[in-house]
Amino acid sequence: MQRLKERWGVTGNFQLTIIFIVFAITGSSSVYVAKPFLNLIGLQQSNFPDAWWGITIYWILRILLIFPFYQILLIIYGWLLGQFKFFWAFEKKMLKRIGLGFLFN
Repeated sequence: MQRLKERWGVTGNFQLTIIFIVFAITGSSSVYVAKPFLNLIGLQQSNFPDAWWGITIYWILRILLIFPFYQILLIIYGWLLGQFKFFWAFEKKMLKRIGLGFLFN
């Protein structure tokens, strides 16, 4: 735990606990919040062929569409629980690593 606190620049165990809670809540709720949106745009599994490639395409599209919800909710929950500064820096670092760093220049 100490190495994780040093790596993230976290000062105490309480702050680390809050950060873990934010990650846990965000993962679950991004899938939950995205479901009505996916239904709205017509992305139901029944719309894809029953072949293996239809299911694979469905899950790839679903994960790609859930990703932006996760990013937004991570910042919102971090702000609500008083860790906006940490999660904003975390978000910028993550987006730079996947090639979207131009959004912050």
